[in-house]
Amino acid sequence: MITLRAGDTRGYADHGWLKSRHTFSFADYRDPRYDGFGPLRVINEDRVVPSMGFGTHGHRDMEIISYVVAGELAHKDSMGTVAVLKPGDIQCMSAGSGVMHSEFNGSATQEVHFLQIWIVPDRRGTVPRYRDAHFSRETRSGRLCPIASADGREQSLPIYQDAVVYASVLPDGAALDAVLGAGRRGYVQVVRGGLALNDVAAGAGDGLAITGEERLRFVADGEAEFLYFDLP
Repeated sequence: MITLRAGDTRGYADHGWLKSRHTFSFADYRDPRYDGFGPLRVINEDRVVPSMGFGTHGHRDMEIISYVVAGELAHKDSMGTVAVLKPGDIQCMSAGSGVMHSEFNGSATQEVHFLQIWIVPDRRGTVPRYRDAHFSRETRSGRLCPIASADGREQSLPIYQDAVVYASVLPDGAALDAVLGAGRRGYVQVVRGGLALNDVAAGAGDGLAITGEERLRFVADGEAEFLYFDLP
């Protein structure tokens, strides 16, 4: 079964400096139908105005992934990490036993647009860690490119969960096939463009929850950019 989560039905918060769409219950948005999907707990699509952002705050026992769509995302944390992420850059932070961090728009002139993703880890109290990497458009084009995984496959960033996060950019009309293992579930978040998954159509901002499907076929309608989560 494939269930569409229409982008315009997501939770919405407008703080002036931040406009955010919440796929799952988050902050003041609560919907018992959408409290997560397996270990996938948060997909927030955030847009932050120039030179503003999230001040220093803490997390623990969560895998936090940032996927930059446009602009620059500046990161600082209590592990001493200082980074500026641009489109194609991915960051994974394992909060573990506790970490403090801030995320700001790194540009004084351009909005930053990014996806903030939380995955519940399969263990608690680990030593916090941070990794980032660049996955070029060419690397993500025409394929499911692993960007985060438990085993670090194909230079993906490590996370503490039996999950694989893939990124893909498909040209108009291009198709990809995948197999979802027995007992697994999947989730697709469309970043831009149009995408059909086993003939279920989705557009930018839409999500697709997958259960009980073995064969998956992704077909782009226009150029499509999306994330695909293979989950326990």
